Amino acid sequence: MKNPTSLTLAVLLLASFLAQAAPHAHSHGEGKLDISVEPKRITIQLESPLDNFVGFERAPRTDRERQQVEAALAKLKAADLLFKIDPAAQCQLSGVELASAALKLGKANSEDTQDTGHADIDGTFDFACADATKAGHIELGLFEFSRLHRLQVQVATPKGQFKRTLKRPTNRMLLTK
Repeated sequence: MKNPTSLTLAVLLLASFLAQAAPHAHSHGEGKLDISVEPKRITIQLESPLDNFVGFERAPRTDRERQQVEAALAKLKAADLLFKIDPAAQCQLSGVELASAALKLGKANSEDTQDTGHADIDGTFDFACADATKAGHIELGLFEFSRLHRLQVQVATPKGQFKRTLKRPTNRMLLTK
């Protein structure tokens, strides 16, 4: 890493910002995004009720439900199509991690249990960039999921941090205050 100070700054800014945020209740139709911009990397973290992506919050029971899950997971795994970062930053998808206790994916959050009847899906999407600080926006394809209506977005960049709420049909997240 060429500039560990910038990386540390971005991580500290995001951690500080997240620590100040109030706990987020499980709310259908709403999701949460945390975007961290570092000099050579953009990381997007998603937290959402599973219902927003597949229409239910449990393990699939029928072939139709299994197909819904597979289709949603395929869209989420194609994160370079779901999150179109400003071409000026020259970013390439470098990793996707998905977690959901109900779908038995990844290391699901311990609070994400089927006992409550409110299962979530979490995702981490990493992009390696030539110069991530040149990204002025990200086009978000998340509203392609018809049950998702609002995103609470927190952004941390080397230049500062801020929050925005995006509502359908807005799909462009500006990365500047």
